[in-house]
Amino acid sequence: MTDAAHDQLDADCDCIISGGGPAGIVAGLLLARGGVKVVVLEKHTDFFRDFRGDTIHPSTLRLLDELGLYNEFARITHRRVTNISLAGDDGRDYILGDLSRLNTPHPFMTIAPQWDFLNLLAKAGEDEPGFDLRMGAEMTSLIWDGDRVVGVHVQAPDGETELRAPLVVAADGRWSKARDEAQLSMRELRSTIDVWWFRIDTQAQLAESIAPRAKGGNVFVAIPRDGHVQMARLIPKGEDTRFREQGIESLRRAVAETFPVLAGDVAALRLEDVKLLDVRRNEAKRWFVDGVLCIGDAAHAMSPLGGVGVNLAVQDGVATARLLAEALRTGSVSTSDLRRVQRRRLLTTKAVELLQGGIHAMVEPVVHNGGVIRPPAPVLWLLKTFPALTVIPARILGIGITPEHAPDFARRQPETV
Repeated sequence: MTDAAHDQLDADCDCIISGGGPAGIVAGLLLARGGVKVVVLEKHTDFFRDFRGDTIHPSTLRLLDELGLYNEFARITHRRVTNISLAGDDGRDYILGDLSRLNTPHPFMTIAPQWDFLNLLAKAGEDEPGFDLRMGAEMTSLIWDGDRVVGVHVQAPDGETELRAPLVVAADGRWSKARDEAQLSMRELRSTIDVWWFRIDTQAQLAESIAPRAKGGNVFVAIPRDGHVQMARLIPKGEDTRFREQGIESLRRAVAETFPVLAGDVAALRLEDVKLLDVRRNEAKRWFVDGVLCIGDAAHAMSPLGGVGVNLAVQDGVATARLLAEALRTGSVSTSDLRRVQRRRLLTTKAVELLQGGIHAMVEPVVHNGGVIRPPAPVLWLLKTFPALTVIPARILGIGITPEHAPDFARRQPETV
């Protein structure tokens, strides 16, 4: 394999993107605005899934501004969160990152249904001649020409087919088929928790927070939505069966004790409605092979804590479009081009991994042994004594070390109201 540009191949499009999540849709929309002919494959027939992350960070809100889409996004029902914090069972909130200190047009994160966010981007893509989103179409395997990937096999509603392109972008999540077939090895990061994911229908008002909350050895994250609360219960890794054997009443009591305002709503909760999320934290040592580039969770899976995965995935998509659009328009993408994307995104990814590892180190002992969620005393003293320092983790999680902006070719003026 060399870094030289390849000869033109008989292609159906300029780029195939496997996966219609935040990384894939953003990359597809921006590339299409840059004159690249893109096919985005999404295996589901819609975006409506409760397992999706709902946090939209300041850098993504700024991107929506640059794309001319923020006004439309603002019409989506959403909630604002200005602090990244931990909530201990001593009744105190420990602010780790103060987003309001960021010098950015939108110094907050929002909690908004990801399916609405993705539908907004997909609708914007409909205005671009080069944007082809195929719902219910799944990449089943790669097509190889020697040691180079030249396309994908696709299972679509109307049968099996093949697509060929100079580049396949693997944005197909933490269980990426493209990454596995390309034999890109992963570096596993420590995580000793899993998550139970369920909803509680309620009209109760909860605090606008994504902070883990501990009470009596139980740790939950509550995400308020209209008419219900999406709940995440943190449990020790591999303990799903044992916790289910405790029965539904145990879960109902734990929710009611941690969130008394929900005590009147837990009776409708059923154990079969509780889904298990296998929490993985890892990173591909190399994000690419000749003809394939991994981005988003396919390149670096994050845990749900802090809601950082969506933001990283969006930034990956922006960097991919900005750095590769010109090469894709010519039909020749070298491994040097793909390496540039990984190098660009690596520093922010490492910083977020480090910060999230610190959050895990505070939360995991409580999940396993009970107690109080509390930052280490030196960290707590530093943030309380010099509150301006809370801008540092806010910057890392909310914007990134190397912030991404929409390239000029993708920018649009906002619609007039």
